[in-house]
Amino acid sequence: MNYLITGMLLIAGIIHLLPLVGVLGATHLVSLYDVKIEDPNLLILMRHRAVLFALLGAFLVYASIKPPFQAVAILGGLVSTAAFLWLAVTISDYNSSLTKVVYADVIAVVCLLIAASTRWLGHTA
Repeated sequence: MNYLITGMLLIAGIIHLLPLVGVLGATHLVSLYDVKIEDPNLLILMRHRAVLFALLGAFLVYASIKPPFQAVAILGGLVSTAAFLWLAVTISDYNSSLTKVVYADVIAVVCLLIAASTRWLGHTA
């Protein structure tokens, strides 16, 4: 097992697990993103988003110790984080709480790129 890949996937997985607290309701979502969620439809969507991120985070953590799943986990993590970063760049007028999310996703992308380059350009022993 390559410990660098394991560590990078663990960090990316933990970053993706952090929003799970949002499933507990609007108050927790406000603490995460500093946005009011008064529409019950948006609340459902945001709480579901928290669950989906937790699933991806759990998969990244699992893949960190199960090499056969690492390629799919790396790809999923990169698509997720790159999509968010692309949206943030194209909109660009977001609050300081979302800026923290952008920084966390940059860290996740770097970790996933290190894991990917180690896996495919280095050795995977």
